[in-house]
Amino acid sequence: MYALMKGDWVEIVIDAGGTPRTYEVIATRAGRRVEISTGRGIVEVSEVTRTGTQVRTARFMSSRILALVEHPADGPKPDEV
Repeated sequence: MYALMKGDWVEIVIDAGGTPRTYEVIATRAGRRVEISTGRGIVEVSEVTRTGTQVRTARFMSSRILALVEHPADGPKPDEV
């Protein structure tokens, strides 16, 4: 069982031909969480419902990822650190 919920989000920074780009995948509703999976050179970040149904998915080539930062909903907020 996952304790993550609304407010859970992941930042992905990729190299887009010399210029870094930042993408965010956010758990937009209560009961949803963000999951990360890797395999065969692909990193997949998905917003998932309580039942495990994927709502939104972003896929990135692992060779292009500069940073992947997870921000759990129950963790400290940036202004509290």
